[in-house]
Formats: sequence, structure tokens, C-alpha cells
Amino acid sequence: MTTHFTSLTPEAGRELLRGLFAQALDAVDPLQAVPRHLPPRPRGRTVVVGAGKAAARMALALERAWDGPLSGLVVTRYGHGEPCERIEVVEAGHPVPDEAGLQAAQRIRALVTGLGPDDLVVALISGGGSSLLTAPADGVSLADKRALTTSLLRSGADIHEMNCVRKHLSTLKGGRLAQAAGAAAVWTLVVSDVPGDDPRTVASGPTLPDDSTAADALDILARYGITPPPSIRRVLVSPPAPAVGSAAGPRECRVIATAQSALEAAAQAARSQGLNALILGNAIEGEARQVGRVHAGMARQVAGFAQPLAAPAVLLSGGETTVTVSGNGRGGRNAEFLLGEVIGLAGHARIWGLAADTDGIDGSQSNAGAVFGPDSWQRGLAAGLSAPQFLARNDAYSWFEALGDLVVTGPTRTNVNDFRATLIV
Repeated sequence: MTTHFTSLTPEAGRELLRGLFAQALDAVDPLQAVPRHLPPRPRGRTVVVGAGKAAARMALALERAWDGPLSGLVVTRYGHGEPCERIEVVEAGHPVPDEAGLQAAQRIRALVTGLGPDDLVVALISGGGSSLLTAPADGVSLADKRALTTSLLRSGADIHEMNCVRKHLSTLKGGRLAQAAGAAAVWTLVVSDVPGDDPRTVASGPTLPDDSTAADALDILARYGITPPPSIRRVLVSPPAPAVGSAAGPRECRVIATAQSALEAAAQAARSQGLNALILGNAIEGEARQVGRVHAGMARQVAGFAQPLAAPAVLLSGGETTVTVSGNGRGGRNAEFLLGEVIGLAGHARIWGLAADTDGIDGSQSNAGAVFGPDSWQRGLAAGLSAPQFLARNDAYSWFEALGDLVVTGPTRTNVNDFRATLIV
């Protein structure tokens, strides 16, 4: 190990990890990614629609790069807007849908309806769009959708399962937005926040065909012990027949930013500073606190045995963990992951960690995530903060807040899921 890393102070290690997170975010900024994937200009109109936490930033990037007229509307989470000039930006509720999202979805459907074969729809899709583009199936109220969403969020269901259910309760998801565009060409750009980067799952795939069934959705609800409102059960038990429309125009989909690209940027930045870097995976899932304990075990192996690589090193991972809520604390899956890692390390003198959501919002809190150093465990004990007790009540946010170890970025206007980095010196 070099003198530089063996003499690293607790705060310097934290700043190093914050810097890697910043490099990861730069790599998946829509301002960089969108211009590389522009469609050809059509003979007719160009209509831009979109939904997700990155939608406004994607719209801004498209406006700046597009050579020709365009108009449209995108919906993003409150606080995630951008000052676009030709594309209207609407802000709405996330993760639980609200009336603003319902109205935006109705307007987006109207914008693409009636277009012809010379026209082009550019769909800007990113994570969060499932809640933001809320278009309940016939007979399902917004209140029922909100209630079901809340139950799914607390159940521990993963994003693939949640979005399978959402697709079968919507008039726009699961490819139905593209159906509404009829003969117009549809060019979809996706910033992926889902493990595996299947664009059909991101925002529940409003412009992409879906091969799941209403029976699959019912099975998921049963698996997690969720009893849906009667209106929702009726739709899933007797789903409407697929819509039959006119011949569809050409369809193109490109995934333009992923967790892998963010992790590779962080790994390159780490190596430039003299660290060995290993990407453990870009699609790691599981119960957040348990995944944190596993990461702690891997970090101990590096520190104690130089396996699978020698210190100074950083272990990087992405994906989306889940939290099964049993307490009433303030959580966020990244804070919960990180507190699990803290407990697994119990104050190891040579290890730091950071976990944060690349959209800047960990769950429904005001932070992106949190960071810890070798001093965090003892500082917590000295302050009378029992990490296991905080974790038991899903209150990881409060533990890190008390120590001043939250990571707060504000909305980043991108979204490629969680970023995790563990530093070993």
C-alpha cells in the first residue's frame, strides 16, 4: 500500500468516495448521452413525449441538439424539471401517483393520437415513469392505484414485479402509448434504472411490447400477500381484449445510459488515483440490509487476504435492492444497505463505504444516500446510537443523519439506479 492511502484520514476517504460518485453521475448525464442517439428528421412533425426522473434533462438535451422544429410534453418528478423552451415540462408525484401525473398522461396520449406516417414521436423514458405516467385502466380510480402502489412499495417486491402489475392496470404502459401513435414512427430513448437494462421494464415500457399477462400480475400480488381493491381485481381477473389498431409505423429503441456505464466511469477514476478497482455487478438485487452484510464480508476479504484483489482498492456495484418495511423509521434502500454494511464491519479500521441513488433521492427522503468511515461505528456508540436498533425499525436515515454522514446532491436529473462503493486501504 502507498503512503498516500495508509495515511488517509476518515474525512479524506469520504471525499474520495463522493468524488467517485460524482464521476459516475457525469457519465450518465442525459446532456452527454442523448445527442449521440438522435433519430433522423422526419418529413412531418416531431412530437416529443416522455416520463421519468430524467425526462426533463433528456428533453433539454434533445432541444439543444435537434436541428428542426419540435414540440411536446414530458412529465417528471417534483423538483426534477429543467427550463425547456419548446418541450413543456410537467412535474408530478413519485413514487405514489397523483392528479398532476394523471392529467399529464391524458395530454401525452392526446399529443400522439392522430399522427400520420410522415410524423415522428420521440419518447424519452427513464425510471420513475411508471408512477409519473399514470393512466388507470377503465374502472380503476386514481385512489385505488395510489393504494396499490403504496402496498407494493412496502412489500419487498422488486421493480420487475411491480412494473408487471402496473402494466396491466394502465392504458399507456406495456406498449399502449406506441399503439396510440398509430402509423407514426416511434423512436424511444431509455435511461435505464432496472437491473438487466430491459427497456420493457423501465417506466413499465410504454412504447414497447409486453409478453406478461394479467395472471402474472395476480400471482405477484398473491406472492406478497397484497389484497388489491375490488376494481383492480376485476381488471386483472377479466382483462380487456387487446386493442386492434391500424398498421404501426417503424419502431426503434435505444438504451442510452446504464448502471454499467456509471460503474465503469467510477472504476476508471479510481484507477487513475492509484486504486485497484473491481465491479462486482451492475444488477445486484436482494434485501438491502443483507446485501450490505455481504459487501462487508467481501471488503474484509480484501483487507485481510488481498482477495480477490489487493488493497488499496475499491469495490463497486449497482442494481436495486429492496426493503421489506416492518418499522416506522426513515429509511431509503441505500441508507439501509449501508447501515447493514456498517454493522458487518463493526468499525474496521481500513474500510469506508458509500451508497446512493443516482437520481439524488433515496426512497422518499431528501438525501441521495449516505457514507461512512472507519470512525462511524465508534462515533455512533459514543452518541448512544445503536446501529442494530436503528436498522430494526428501518431508520437508517436517522442514524447517518445524526453522524452528519448523509450524501445530499439534490435532484441529479438522471437515474441509473443505485451506486455503491467500498474503499479498502
